[in-house]
Amino acid sequence: MDYITDSKTQWIADELTALREQGLYNTIRTVESPMDAHIVIDGGHVINMCANNYLGLANHPRLKDAAKRAIDEWGIGPGAVRSIAGTMSLHIQLEQRLAEFKRAEAVITLQSGFAANLAAIPALVGKGDVIFSDQLNHASIIDGCRLSRAAIVAYEHNNVDDLRRKIAETTEYGRRMIITDGVFSMDGDIAPLPELYEVAREHQIMLMVDDAHGEGVLGRGGRGIVDHFGLHGKVDVEVGTMSKAFGVVGGIVAGSQVIIDWLRQRGRPFLFSSAMTVPDVAACLEAVDMLEGSDELVQRLWNNASFFKQEMKALGFDIGSSATPIVPVMLGEAATAQAFSRRLLERGVFAMAIGYPTVAKGKARIRVMNSAAHSQNDLEQVLSAFETVGKELKIIA
Repeated sequence: MDYITDSKTQWIADELTALREQGLYNTIRTVESPMDAHIVIDGGHVINMCANNYLGLANHPRLKDAAKRAIDEWGIGPGAVRSIAGTMSLHIQLEQRLAEFKRAEAVITLQSGFAANLAAIPALVGKGDVIFSDQLNHASIIDGCRLSRAAIVAYEHNNVDDLRRKIAETTEYGRRMIITDGVFSMDGDIAPLPELYEVAREHQIMLMVDDAHGEGVLGRGGRGIVDHFGLHGKVDVEVGTMSKAFGVVGGIVAGSQVIIDWLRQRGRPFLFSSAMTVPDVAACLEAVDMLEGSDELVQRLWNNASFFKQEMKALGFDIGSSATPIVPVMLGEAATAQAFSRRLLERGVFAMAIGYPTVAKGKARIRVMNSAAHSQNDLEQVLSAFETVGKELKIIA
């Protein structure tokens, strides 16, 4: 592709060309149908294996009906930030329900999980403070840490011993915070939260976990990683999202009443960006109702994931050490992963390649996202496509 440029943007065109030559250019596919187990891309019907729609709620009739009813009663948007005129009774109801669901003292909701991290971290630590951050933490955590202006000390991924060493070596600080993802989105492994809690308790350090990929997946009926490990009241800050398993959009920060009250005063995305829209809030409330009423969807998700992982291993694929429904199919070079993804799409399977800078160079993969919406037949078709492409590209024998 040739770009029309001038001297101010020539460097951008050069970088884009380099990305294409290295096989690192991210081609964004357009979905032409509702988000579900089966979607339409470029006019073709494909099985969707790369959305975060864990429980199949993104196109669920109950959530759609709840959103429609709310629009008729409340309109579309609040038209203001939460701190001025944008807090509606629906927002308060959702926060109260989420606090009960997660067994937390209080919850604040924001526009996205990304916004939740940008609100929480800079409000709780700042210049002169120190953050101990897992090396594989999500970009939203990294950006939140940078915005805080606190010193950032990265510790080896899920290595509690290295965290202890880094704490011992860091002697100048004001406040301190340990931050980790709950489920690491590219590998599907789980943070050792009980051990991290013990370190935080021993050293009197605030502990924060971002449970974006554990929300609706881990714990009783999808209550998340804190519930999964029985650490209620022990993790200071639990960030979550409603844009993955909940099937909608929005961010969550759960914690003590004093922390949540402080975020209402100092969380910048809460103070300076418009509130969640009415249909989003209503759909999230319906999702909470569904999860409180039954764990059927969560169990179906885990059954699908267990079957898929077992069969992929039997075929000879390297799927890393995932402990969740996220399945990284490790392929190495970005060009190989992109070729694999294209051939899967030709066979009716949508599974995107993940390469640098999302993951390290040489660690490119196809990241498969299982869903409760997939049938056994869906998974068998996907496995057949993976086997065919894997043999064509000599990934498996």
